[in-house]
Amino acid sequence: MIKTDRLLLRQWTKEDFLPFSEMCSDKDVMEFFPKIQTPKESIELGNKILSLINKRGWGFWAVEVPKHHKFIGFVGLHIPADSMPFSPCVEIGWRLSRQHWGKGYATEAAKESLNYAFSILELDEVVSFTTLANNRSKAVMRKIGMHDSRQNFMHPDIEATHPQCEHVLYKISKTEWQNNKL
Repeated sequence: MIKTDRLLLRQWTKEDFLPFSEMCSDKDVMEFFPKIQTPKESIELGNKILSLINKRGWGFWAVEVPKHHKFIGFVGLHIPADSMPFSPCVEIGWRLSRQHWGKGYATEAAKESLNYAFSILELDEVVSFTTLANNRSKAVMRKIGMHDSRQNFMHPDIEATHPQCEHVLYKISKTEWQNNKL
């Protein structure tokens, strides 16, 4: 469990799956994904995330606002598929329910996730990626000190003709992270 000033990043529980499923069926939350997820797909993803945290001790942690909202989404670290052109690596990512946007929660939790990546896991670099049009996520990437690598790529799991196929790749090194903390 990781605490920030306003948030708790923790392991998932079965009670998180329903609000996660609702979040993943929200067209605004899923705007920059190829499609919204069915309840079954959301539960499968939630179970996968839970099992990866059990296996590694870290991952896309469930995020809650203590005493206010039990589950508001996820933020954390993940090892992307080997098919990604920049693999092997560790990525940082987030997905929050719409009513919790604009409060700085993604940035706050992502900063603490970077701290975990560089201080606990002792990684040399962390990446993040999103579709070209996802300006909100790119803004979070910049706020946490990441920079556009200028290495756009076509996502291997999205049809080449799909408007969201091309992605940007942001990066931050441990040295850059340490310098940002000063």
